[in-house]
Amino acid sequence: MGMRDIVTTAGLVLVLGAGGAAAQTKVGTTIGQFVAIEPSARIAAMGNAGVAVAEGIQAVYYNPAALGSLERTTFQFSHGVWFADIRYEYAAAALTFEDWGNFFFGVTALNSGEIEVRTVSQPLGTGELYSVQDVALGFGYGRQVTSRFAAGVQFEYVSESIWHSQLDAFGFSFGTTYRITESGLVLGASILHFGSKGGFSGNDLVIQYDADPDRYGDNSALPAAQATDTFYLPTVFRVGMTYPQPLSATSKLLLAVDAFHPNDNTEGMSLGWEWQWKDTLALRAGYQSLGQQDSELGPTAGIGLAGTIAARRFHVDYGWASHTVLPEIHRITFTLSL
Repeated sequence: MGMRDIVTTAGLVLVLGAGGAAAQTKVGTTIGQFVAIEPSARIAAMGNAGVAVAEGIQAVYYNPAALGSLERTTFQFSHGVWFADIRYEYAAAALTFEDWGNFFFGVTALNSGEIEVRTVSQPLGTGELYSVQDVALGFGYGRQVTSRFAAGVQFEYVSESIWHSQLDAFGFSFGTTYRITESGLVLGASILHFGSKGGFSGNDLVIQYDADPDRYGDNSALPAAQATDTFYLPTVFRVGMTYPQPLSATSKLLLAVDAFHPNDNTEGMSLGWEWQWKDTLALRAGYQSLGQQDSELGPTAGIGLAGTIAARRFHVDYGWASHTVLPEIHRITFTLSL
């Protein structure tokens, strides 16, 4: 494939990303928003353009097909410094079984810390404390079907709790990657977090109910529970491309572009690049949610270091992401390949 064909194909991806710019936004209509937080410091620094990054455990979140390309058992640990001192943690393991394919297990946790309970009558606090705790468990499988084509799938259980109330939901993710040229042009596509609806229930929704306030002598304190609406998980469809470009015998450049269509927002695009030197040092930058209506996201940047200790390969990555209203976001990811 020549450079003209590459540019033409990339242009099609851009058109897909821009096609729904005038669509109506539906922000706030899904549950489990914490599963939409990207756990990879490396790819977050590249504007979260990761659906066609067809190598490494950090790409599995964006496209389960990346799991198929792994050749060594790998572990990932990520920490995110989020808004309002919210703690974000992510841990994952990818186990390789050669002819059997590769298996994946991941845990995502989000915790608000303790918050004072305040009411209208006691605005300074009741003396009680509550917290918001979110957990997601994922199990996946990926396989390099041919030398060019890989596919992967992931199932997830999602739980959100606010004080004594909780919701549960189940999700499904699927993705593929295809290497178009020998030089490494890769096309990737995935659908993430497609699944069931969920709604809150629990002791915090238990009330006493009077079926007929105008009637005397009946039970005016019937035990009852308030019903909440149910909503879907934040499903997103991604399609994108990556193109590696050698610069010298010791350095190379990776270009990435994603177009995405979420079920709770308008379409958008993410762009990113990564410069690597001797597979040891990496500098990254990007722009996320380009063209998305009312987006508050923007430039990203980061750095990565890699090395080998006792035949074990490790990566330490840092990612920074800007925000126009809330504080900027910092991510740190450590991966170890056995």
